[in-house]
Amino acid sequence: QVQVAESGGGLVQAGGSLRLSCAASGRSFSSYDRGWYRQAPGKEREFVASISWSGGATFYQDSVKGRFTISRDDAKNTVYLQMRSLKPEDTAIYYCNAGGSTYYNGSYWLEGGYWGQGTQVTVSS
Repeated sequence: QVQVAESGGGLVQAGGSLRLSCAASGRSFSSYDRGWYRQAPGKEREFVASISWSGGATFYQDSVKGRFTISRDDAKNTVYLQMRSLKPEDTAIYYCNAGGSTYYNGSYWLEGGYWGQGTQVTVSS
């Protein structure tokens, strides 16, 4: 049975940093893209970042470019999201995807795969 579990969320002041982790189990996802979405209160879930199966390509939502870095460790079946210079508007539940594919048509999205339950990130002003 596949399980995807996020961790590392919490409360941080604006300008601070957090690193989210997402561990998958039940099968290997080394041949698939991995990625992150987020959902703020009252808003739709939105793409944050993804990384190709090889790790050679990364994709980001414009609002997080230069502040967030996605990486992966396939030996641990884990993907990370390093978040720096956090802003109150980054406050959201962050969800991890394993096994999806990244698409682009003016904006990025992930399709398919498995989702975790999410981890809360709160940035205070």
